[in-house]
Amino acid sequence: MNVKATLPFLFLAALLSACASSPSRQEGKKRPPASSDLKLSSFVKTDIDTVSEIHQQESFSHLRTLMEKLYRRNPREWKKGGQPSMESAMLRAFDAGHDWRFPELNGKRGAECFYLAFQENYQGDRVLAFIAGLATMIMASYNDKAELYVLDELDPQKLYNSARNVEIAVWKLSATRDSRGELFLLSNENDAANRNMSFEREFGKLIAQQDTLARIIAEKNNRTIVRVFQSVASAVFLPI
Repeated sequence: MNVKATLPFLFLAALLSACASSPSRQEGKKRPPASSDLKLSSFVKTDIDTVSEIHQQESFSHLRTLMEKLYRRNPREWKKGGQPSMESAMLRAFDAGHDWRFPELNGKRGAECFYLAFQENYQGDRVLAFIAGLATMIMASYNDKAELYVLDELDPQKLYNSARNVEIAVWKLSATRDSRGELFLLSNENDAANRNMSFEREFGKLIAQQDTLARIIAEKNNRTIVRVFQSVASAVFLPI
């Protein structure tokens, strides 16, 4: 028997045997996940869905900042809600999985929450009512969905209207007073000695988020936005 001629066949047989037995030897080892970083949603989301979700998340980040700032200027409000601290009041608002339905708001959402926040005989947390109004209005512009998929279609008009409604809400916040002539909620400070316009900046970012996404969606779907020009002092909230 020719040993040299046999060696390649022996080597090939050993190699095949090793390949056949490799699964059993690897059985106890942790295999790398084939697609652990891929979710089912990756296959049913478009780029515009992802962009829209990011805009929504940014909008709610601004809302959280605004709520904290309003509570710091109006600490009596979180106390009205029976919360032990400002932090717990904010956790209840943003992290409790309640879909922004609170007993003290009597099922009100959107613009109705703003009216409640500036109602003279309202005994509840006005900051919560105001922020809930903004939050539910913005969620309505996203069809009340936190996650968007390929079959979901946003309406740029709703996004545009929500931005105008934020402008009206900001005016009401800075101008609506009770029967004694005092503001229901303190926000910006305009006096020369202690000027604080940080609220205005946060509201501006919130409005810009909604307007920018409205334009993106309109251009993508070849839609036209009906632009509304009205004085905020006499304006009514637009439908969403």
